[in-house]
Amino acid sequence: MKKFGILASLLAALCISTAPSAQSQELYWASSGTFGPFNIQGLIPTFPEAKQVTIPVSMWILKHPKGLVVFDTGNNVAISDGLENCKKYWAAGLCDFIQPNQKRSDVIDMQLKKLGYKTDDVKVVITSHTHLDHAGNMAMFPKAIHVVQKKEMYQGWWPEKIQGRAPVGLFMMADIAAAREFNYLELDGEYDLFGDGSVKIFPTPGHTIGHQSVKIKLPKTGTVILSQDAVAMQENLDGYVSGLNYSVKDFSDSVNRIKMMRDLEGAQILMSHDAGQFAKMGDRWHK
Repeated sequence: MKKFGILASLLAALCISTAPSAQSQELYWASSGTFGPFNIQGLIPTFPEAKQVTIPVSMWILKHPKGLVVFDTGNNVAISDGLENCKKYWAAGLCDFIQPNQKRSDVIDMQLKKLGYKTDDVKVVITSHTHLDHAGNMAMFPKAIHVVQKKEMYQGWWPEKIQGRAPVGLFMMADIAAAREFNYLELDGEYDLFGDGSVKIFPTPGHTIGHQSVKIKLPKTGTVILSQDAVAMQENLDGYVSGLNYSVKDFSDSVNRIKMMRDLEGAQILMSHDAGQFAKMGDRWHK
């Protein structure tokens, strides 16, 4: 009986020591400005009718007991404060179409500062994929561990030809080159970031070959899936396939997987470019 009591005490202590990781983390939903207005069919060519949309460019800041995490770093700081600045860094035609509206205060370093942090405070930067609106400011985090699917590292440097290989295109060579010598955790599949089940990274290919999404357990909100461009907008959930995919089949499979995770686990899907969802839930902490 004495041995049983000691064992029970050890198990209880273990539960107490591991529980806070999942029970005390908080998630902030930020945006690297907006794109638009532009015709939604430019992003989702399968959508049946033209309509003008203005969309957020989502980034995430996670406060975890084991360290501060940023998921996606948004548009490069160089395109801030006007279309002319955009055209000096991005392709002029892209700037004219998507109409980026990013103030300097929208950039990830300033979003962190608003919350009381510096870029050097960030322990981990997760990048969903290497498109210019998601990997734009990786270079601001030289001290962080960068977590990327290994396939996506190749994709960003040498994209599928159908997605364009111009050095100034959807994959911005300058964004990636500036962070080339950083420390990378190169993934090949799923990963439990802190080993406690509270932050799980999983591959969602289709939009790009190495796209990944993140599932987070929050103590009050519950489980959330940060889909990024695997499910960018409600229209994707409604069955309309995005353009700019390396594989329509893989994109559809990833959407279906995320839907099944939502239904089986009672999770919320938080989408990277959905204006209605961001209006309700963006620019605030979620516990």
